[in-house]
Amino acid sequence: MWLTLIAAVLFAATLNKQTYYALLSRPARQTGVFACALCLALLWQIKAGILEHLNIHILGVTAATLIMGWRLACLSALLAGLLLVGFTALTATQLPELLIFTAFIPIFLSYNLYLLCYHFLPKHFFVYIFVCAFLCAGAVGAAKIIISGGYFYLLGLYDLITLQENYVFYAVIMWFPEAMLNGMLITLLITYRPHWVKTFYDQEYLNK
Repeated sequence: MWLTLIAAVLFAATLNKQTYYALLSRPARQTGVFACALCLALLWQIKAGILEHLNIHILGVTAATLIMGWRLACLSALLAGLLLVGFTALTATQLPELLIFTAFIPIFLSYNLYLLCYHFLPKHFFVYIFVCAFLCAGAVGAAKIIISGGYFYLLGLYDLITLQENYVFYAVIMWFPEAMLNGMLITLLITYRPHWVKTFYDQEYLNK
């Protein structure tokens, strides 16, 4: 119950009248949100793991955050979760945990890392690709595993040794595919469709 409340509070923090007014008035943006939700649902369905709850999969939320902003990325993640509930074995009681640890927290981390990069690093095309997209995505993917591992430990589901050997260890391995997928997607978009990426500003990143 308390996970549901936390998920609701986190999503409520994303609600913004101006953002949703623009979403409702622009069909192309609506298409983008639904397409992103479908892609996230497919990514989250491809997972591996030895023990129950300790699933490893690519998040893809850093790219979604850079493309649509953190508010609409959270909306897409919510829709992706609902798709998984409707068409897979994921239950409604498992949805809040999925949203908190796979979507909302990683999205908030992604956006805040982007803000740090934007304010403190040179605004350059390659800085955006390799730092904002590639390195930040890898860091967020690793952080998700570590945070989830801490949550399972506090719940008493597994001891530290089990978590270290069967879950947290994979943070070292998963950061690269997470970084590669997000980095490649953002590279393609800002090369051929830069106007689709909300956080990429042509005048700042290309006039260098």
